[in-house]
Amino acid sequence: MSRKIAKEPKKVNISSSLESEDISLETTIHTDDVSSSEEREGKVKITRQLIERKEILHNIQLLKIELSQKNMMIDNLKMDYLTKIEELEEKLNDALHQKQLLTLRLDNQLTIQQKDAKKYQELMKQEMETILLRQKQLEETNHQLREKAGDVRRNLRDFELTEEQYVKLKSFPEDQLSIPEYVSIRFYELVNPLRKEVYELQVKKSELSEELSTSKGQLKQLTEYFPHVHL
Repeated sequence: MSRKIAKEPKKVNISSSLESEDISLETTIHTDDVSSSEEREGKVKITRQLIERKEILHNIQLLKIELSQKNMMIDNLKMDYLTKIEELEEKLNDALHQKQLLTLRLDNQLTIQQKDAKKYQELMKQEMETILLRQKQLEETNHQLREKAGDVRRNLRDFELTEEQYVKLKSFPEDQLSIPEYVSIRFYELVNPLRKEVYELQVKKSELSEELSTSKGQLKQLTEYFPHVHL
């Protein structure tokens, strides 16, 4: 009786041991499955994060490249604009320099023309004064000659000869001439040159009058062309 009782506890222990081993095995197997699933999920999550990170880095790199290209384009445009600005400034400076030279040259030419015009006007004025003085002298001389001729004509009217009469009387010797004939010859020789001189003076007076009129017209034109130059 005591042996059977002693054997039964051994059976119970074996079965308990087996059951505990089964439970332990099941527990171990279940725990390993959970860990593998979590690891897989973790790896998938890490892989997705890496992919997203790589995509972000790639996009950032593309943006950097695009930004660098745009900066390069901006720099090139900036250089082009600076070059064009320098060229325009250089052209502007050249144009201003040319303008200064032309203005200076024009001022010099205008000054020279004004001086020449003033000299010419002064010369014309002197010539006009000379012409007026000469005309006045000729008029006085002409007046004096007219008075002398009138006196001679009034006093010696009876002794006037025509050219034919003068030639005829001049052909005779002086000792054969009467006193009136001799006086007539001398009167003709005196008066005829005076008449010629009066005629020449009249012609000269007419020419001087025309020349004076022309000079006045030229002086008037110069005065209108250069109003700032006063005589």
